[in-house]
Order: sequence, then structure tokens, then C-alpha cells
Amino acid sequence: MHAGAHPGTLDQATKDFLSARPQIFGIAYRVLGSAVEAEDVVQDTWLRWQNTDRSKVNEPTAFLTTVTTRLAINLAQSARVRRESYIGTWLPEPVDTTQDPLLGAERAEALEMAVLLLLEKLNPVERTAYVLREAFDYPYERVAEILETTEANARQLVSRARKHLAAERKERVTSAAHRRLLEVFLSAARTGDLSGLEDVLTADVVSYSDGGGIRGASKIPVIGRPHVSRYLVAFAPRFWPHTDIRWVEANGRPAVLVSSGGEPTALLTVDISAEGIDRLMWVMNPAKLAPYVASLSG
Repeated sequence: MHAGAHPGTLDQATKDFLSARPQIFGIAYRVLGSAVEAEDVVQDTWLRWQNTDRSKVNEPTAFLTTVTTRLAINLAQSARVRRESYIGTWLPEPVDTTQDPLLGAERAEALEMAVLLLLEKLNPVERTAYVLREAFDYPYERVAEILETTEANARQLVSRARKHLAAERKERVTSAAHRRLLEVFLSAARTGDLSGLEDVLTADVVSYSDGGGIRGASKIPVIGRPHVSRYLVAFAPRFWPHTDIRWVEANGRPAVLVSSGGEPTALLTVDISAEGIDRLMWVMNPAKLAPYVASLSG
């Protein structure tokens, strides 16, 4: 179509796309656990939308959601293979949720770092069914249509994902309690206070570091209160001196950005239940830190 052939059509197409954009980005991000990959999917959806006969599309948002979701599932399937060769632990890529607390969804489900990490253990179709139902509140009929399956199977997929999460994760605490415990943890971690650390960590706590192969990040998760607290004490004198701490928000929860000499070195996010800190997630891979830091407002 050459310019000027249909005045206004592309404008409407752009408007339709922009109004769906927060939602389609939110879906792709939850399915992939990566803002960079989600952005690629959104771009790809835009190109397809431009090349679609839009006169045949009654509901642009429904059409765009379907395209995005299917592209995200395909990418998630190939990402799984790539992640198998990732050096060390793969953690989701954090996002700043201060501007859009629900990241385009109806509810803040499937957004916290720990949930995205646990969803990685599911296959991409189960993960997507869960995301569409729990975060975007889609009726099962619509979930089935997007996933090209039956409604009964869509229910089964969501139920399997729910069971997996319930088995792996206890009830969460409020944002205020989360921040308080993270503050207590931080002061114990920075001073290498062993008993202070033991007080806030649960018995089966896991510490994950995603360094993408950079120096100083543990390549395997550290598991259990005695190991994690001793590891943090040993790590303290090498890591904390000359660092600056900035309180930020990542994936809907308070988090801590650690910088050294003005350069971000780690984003610490934690998963907390009534019993204490269950998971520590240290994002240290510069390729994941840089986009997050760039997106921080102010």
C-alpha cells in the first residue's frame, strides 16, 4: 500500500496497536521472563499487524493478543534450548513496575521474580495458559481459542500450573513487611552478621546468582540456611565495601540496586513468606541489569 492510498487507515492501525501494547507486552514478558525478548515479540507483532488485511479484523486487541501469544510461545520453546547452555543460574530479567504496577494486566499475577522463575519449570503452553487466566483474567474459552485447544484442556493446563506454584511457594507477605525484612537482611549481609542472617532466612532458603558467566557470581544455587548464611558472611568483605545501595521496585516488590563506583553490579530481589526469606535472587548479568537500570524512572 503506497502512502496516501487510504488516508487515516495506518493512523487507526497505529492507535489500535498502541492501545493494545501494554497488554501484549505484559503477556510476552510473563511468558518469556525477559523484557528484551518480549520487546522483540511486540515488534514482530507490529510488523504482522501492518501486513494484515485489517478490514477483516473485528477486534484488533483480540487479534493482536493472539498473534503475540503464539509468537511468545514459539520463542519460549527455542529460549528453553538456549537457556540449557546458559552459564550458571538463569534468572528472569527484572522490570521496573513503578509506572505500570500490573504490567498491562488485570491483576499483578505471574509478575514477581520468584513466580517467573518457578514458571520456567513448566512447558511454555502451561505457563501461557496460567498467565492468560490468572494475570489477564481471560475466560477459559478465550484461553482455549488462543492456544488452539479445547476448553477442558485449557482448564487442565491452568490447574497444573497452579498446583506447581502452590507446591513450591508459601503464602506471601505484604509489601511493607517485605521491605522491613529486606532491610534487616541487608544490614546483616553487609556487616557479615551470621546470627542476624540466620534469623531472617528460612530453613530451606535458596540463593540464586545470575551472572551470565561473569566473575564472582556463584554458578550453582546455594541451598539451606547454614550454607547460605555462611556463604553470605564469606562474601561480605569482598562484595559490600565501597558499594552504594538504592531502593527500587522490581516486578512489583521492593528491591535493592547495588552499585560500585557508579556502575550497577547487582539487583537483589527476595521472595518472602511468613517464615522468612525463602529465595534470594541476585541479578548480576550486565545484559540484564543495563536495560533495567535504563528503565528506572528518575
